[in-house]
Amino acid sequence: MKLYTKPGACSTADHIALCWCDVQFETQNVTPELLKDPKFLELNPMGQIPVLVDGDFVLTQNVAILTYIAESFPKAKLLGDGSLQHKAEALRWLSFVNADVHPAFSLIFGGKKYSSDPVIVEALAKGAAERLHKLFAQANDQLNDKEWIAGFRSVADPYLFMTLTWAKRIGLDLSGFANLQKYFTKMEQDPGVKAAFKAEGLI
Repeated sequence: MKLYTKPGACSTADHIALCWCDVQFETQNVTPELLKDPKFLELNPMGQIPVLVDGDFVLTQNVAILTYIAESFPKAKLLGDGSLQHKAEALRWLSFVNADVHPAFSLIFGGKKYSSDPVIVEALAKGAAERLHKLFAQANDQLNDKEWIAGFRSVADPYLFMTLTWAKRIGLDLSGFANLQKYFTKMEQDPGVKAAFKAEGLI
């Protein structure tokens, strides 16, 4: 397997998941120039990461890639104990991060894609920050008496963790969320997270 990733982006979640699976894989840090390279565009015409290549199979979209990694290496139990309920719970929180949390950050980091009016861009960012605060409050509540967001370590965790690094980057105040603070510290110290971050030049 080879993962094309951009350091600190959502693709780093895939990198962490692969580290948790304790398997052999390759990674390539993608630059803005490489995203426009014709060879890369053959893999993903959208010019986006992540991209996972497994033999002749090319896969895009973070949820699909994380699920593929978990299904490919079931011993890592990144979809739980194999039961339908555990898989559904992992995918529920993976979807929460992908469909609710991540898009809100898109309005903050890429508001200019939606409007050229700076007033509108600022309003979008403000509204997105308020939305994120509510979403992270929900995640904080979910982590009551739980070590992991789904109740067990799953593919939702590295993705949630990456969004928390983005929250820290923009200065979103999450100081009132003790469960998330504890979770973030634990993830920072995780060997798989450290390995992925080191490989991507983040530490």
